[in-house]
Amino acid sequence: MEGDNPAQRAIALLRRRLCNPNYIFSLLSDSPDSNYSKLKFIISNSVTETCNNSILLLGPRGCGKIAVLELVLKDLQVEHPDMISVVRLNGLLHSDDTCALKEIARQLCLEHQLLFSKMASSDDNAQFMIAMLRECGLAHKTIIIVLDEFDLFTQGKQRLLYSLLDAMQSVTSQAVVIGVSCRLDADQLLEKRVRSRFSHRKLLFLPPSNRDVQRLLEDILLLPTDSKFPNDYVTEFNARLHNILGDQQFIEILTTLSNTDPSVNYLLRFIFQAVCYMDLETGFLSLENFKNAISSIQRQPKIESLQDCSVLELYILVCMRRQEVKEQTSYNFNSVMKEYKSIHDSFQTSDYYAHNVCLRAFEHLLQRELICFTDNRVHSQSVEFRPVKLLISAQELHQGLKLNCSCPVILQKLMDRES
Repeated sequence: MEGDNPAQRAIALLRRRLCNPNYIFSLLSDSPDSNYSKLKFIISNSVTETCNNSILLLGPRGCGKIAVLELVLKDLQVEHPDMISVVRLNGLLHSDDTCALKEIARQLCLEHQLLFSKMASSDDNAQFMIAMLRECGLAHKTIIIVLDEFDLFTQGKQRLLYSLLDAMQSVTSQAVVIGVSCRLDADQLLEKRVRSRFSHRKLLFLPPSNRDVQRLLEDILLLPTDSKFPNDYVTEFNARLHNILGDQQFIEILTTLSNTDPSVNYLLRFIFQAVCYMDLETGFLSLENFKNAISSIQRQPKIESLQDCSVLELYILVCMRRQEVKEQTSYNFNSVMKEYKSIHDSFQTSDYYAHNVCLRAFEHLLQRELICFTDNRVHSQSVEFRPVKLLISAQELHQGLKLNCSCPVILQKLMDRES
């Protein structure tokens, strides 16, 4: 329960916003130049002018292609009730032509309260689809066919795409085919006969600009000045948030986030994580919440792997790093062992292991892919003599040593000297 605590109610409100794609993408769709406006115009024009259309929505995963499309369809179904019928297919499930035609027939039967025959052949389903396109055209009803993972439908003979686009050449049919794909060259995958029937309309979904990100953050995180929250709490909450958004450290966090994954979905995941870290006692978001959020969503598997390494494996990794600092262009297990002995002799450490134990630890690092051979071709050469290299950076090694609770102090000191 949200209770009477304004902080709890604030977190609940922010979570509801973040989990509602309609709310999120409606904030990005108010411009007449937005993809929402363009897509709505194309589909609305097809419905009102009784004409056929085909369009591709292209962009990287997580940029909101499907979310914007669903927002458009929802609005159009309100504006044009009983004039739109939507059929949804996904290339991961229906890329086979026979399966796709059967699913289209099933959804059309369900939509128009007709009896669906599971025993119908592929040709029967294709003829039924064409007949339904014609009947809906005569009834001034538009069938919108959404093909998610559109590029997967281009595999094989593309019978489904040809049947759909060819049927749309008739003046009696009325349909809109919308392909959704993360491949920007999806239209180039079409066969010549299919491409000639495609309208070549494309909408490109790009990651949000810095200005859009800033506006999105404010719209999502600022509390409303209306009834539910005390005025003093809202004023201080919003003032603190504005200070965070203008902080240079927060701008650097956003830059790091954008460099990792600029999509809207990744940004929302980051904000949601920050909201979850909000302190209920103070009741306000802090810069520390966002720092914790970026750390939690940016998994670093190599650093995590270093936390499970044995002391001997850490010694081997540090010795290899010291070989690189000395600009050794090529080194192998034996040269690493010489460096290991040098550290032992210089600092009189108690961590000294037999040659065969070191070799097993070395092979374990190879299996965990923290190191690898520089030449992966098959060799008759023994493991001890094959050149190797590190697969982790100095920063990752340094951080991994700090996080490993078993790491000897001497190894951290050796790495500190390099940084």
